[in-house]
Amino acid sequence: MNKDQLNAADLPKLGQRVALRVLTLFGWRVLYRPLPGPRGICVVYPHTSNWDFMVGIFAKWALDLPFRWLAKDSLFKIPLLGNWFRAMGGEPVDRSAKTGMIQRQAERMNAADWYWLGITPEATRGYRDSWKSGFYHLALAARVPLCLVYIDYPNKTLGVKDHLFLSGDQEADMAAIRAAYAGHQGLHPENAAPIVLSERKPD
Repeated sequence: MNKDQLNAADLPKLGQRVALRVLTLFGWRVLYRPLPGPRGICVVYPHTSNWDFMVGIFAKWALDLPFRWLAKDSLFKIPLLGNWFRAMGGEPVDRSAKTGMIQRQAERMNAADWYWLGITPEATRGYRDSWKSGFYHLALAARVPLCLVYIDYPNKTLGVKDHLFLSGDQEADMAAIRAAYAGHQGLHPENAAPIVLSERKPD
């Protein structure tokens, strides 16, 4: 057995054990290594199916870690749904504020005792020709590491174990990210974006 594999018998809380057993019932396993600090960014790839959310949320419950994720603020204004999003770790982003978003989010992260943020750099389940670069610039601005999370459907494995501290050398950093994700496929591999950054730099 892989030494990084989560086992229900080793989890301290009933809710964790139940969540992991649900995943196991459907053939999934979770690989995990302790995160390299109290703050960072979980880069989730590939993201090609609505099922990714369900696999991810059960893994989050199994790990019992308060991962957060961002979404446009209008979604949080929907009755009941907005409250549920917050309960699931969602946080609203005001996209009408066109400048300074990266720096504000970096300050928000560093002001917290524990803040790991989940980001899907493809930003869509359909095909696009590059990754959005916000996660990269945010990690550099906040000086936090990445956890390269993969959802591998052929092997039914969710990995939360590969960590990377960015150097600022974009070419070298992206080569390391590509190496970490090599061999892992989403449910619809034809929709997975190439692991290259968009040329547009976020504000």
